[in-house]
Amino acid sequence: MEIRVARPEDAAAVRRAVAAAFGAETAEHGTQVADLWDAVEAAGHVRASLVADGDGAVVGHVGVSHAWVDARPALVDVAVLGPLSVRPEAQRGGIGTALVAAAVEAARGLGVPAIFLEGAPHYYGARGFRKASDLGFAPASARTPDAAFQVVVLDTHEEWMTGRLVYRDVWWVHDSTGLRDPRLAELEGRFGRSS
Repeated sequence: MEIRVARPEDAAAVRRAVAAAFGAETAEHGTQVADLWDAVEAAGHVRASLVADGDGAVVGHVGVSHAWVDARPALVDVAVLGPLSVRPEAQRGGIGTALVAAAVEAARGLGVPAIFLEGAPHYYGARGFRKASDLGFAPASARTPDAAFQVVVLDTHEEWMTGRLVYRDVWWVHDSTGLRDPRLAELEGRFGRSS
């Protein structure tokens, strides 16, 4: 398996991988996440799009997009990891871990001071992410469980670069920030309560 930059001809395979990975809950949810990534690309907010290529087939994908931290002195350009997708039949083989590591390295290469995500703390914590609120960051939405809001602080981070994460508008248009009911109660149980 090779982690590489997604090419234009990978678009349909990336969409299928994202929809399959997130379709475990419902096919509709998988389609919504795939639509979000398509919209992030169309809006020009992609900073890295990486695929896991297994013998010429896309079996996983991770996106890195632009966001800001609203620090007191200035807005700070940062990165957001997501969605992370591995086709169900390829899961539990280290592909997700490799994609996360590649996304963090892509963010480091962009020179941003941090990369954020909303996700399972036990999974991402084992891959270098920390609870962002412990470092002075606030989630974009009050509906984001505190434990799920995570960050990797990178080399260019300075102490003053803390504050609220600000997603690009496409995340809000697709209602993809924080958790909405009825999933909220179930996922808060897994991620911890919202702050």
